[in-house]
Amino acid sequence: MSEKAEKFRLDKWLWQARFVKSRSLAAALVTGGHVRVNSDRASKASYGVQVGDVLTFPQGDRIRVVRILAPAKRRGPATEAQTLYDDMSPAPEPKAPKIAARDEGNARPTKRDRRQMDRLREKGPNDALE
Repeated sequence: MSEKAEKFRLDKWLWQARFVKSRSLAAALVTGGHVRVNSDRASKASYGVQVGDVLTFPQGDRIRVVRILAPAKRRGPATEAQTLYDDMSPAPEPKAPKIAARDEGNARPTKRDRRQMDRLREKGPNDALE
């Protein structure tokens, strides 16, 4: 006698785990071919996933890799949603501070631009990433 693992809908789990704001956005993410389950592309929102599956999908400007730890019972608070998965994504790279680009016609920086430049000069090149 072998026990069958419980399967649940991929789009519903992504929504309940709070990776997307709505279930329709989760379905669009899956049907658009952007989600991989155990390195296989999922093409239907009703794709069956189970505990132990590894999902790979884009979120914002990074790629998320998560392992499903538990099925979702409801769309609860974020602290509850974080117990549903193990995040295996690499840490995002720190972003460099943005410096306002000046047009050729505007030779003088504004007061705000001047303060930003002064802050960057005080910190040094390696301190700007913190």
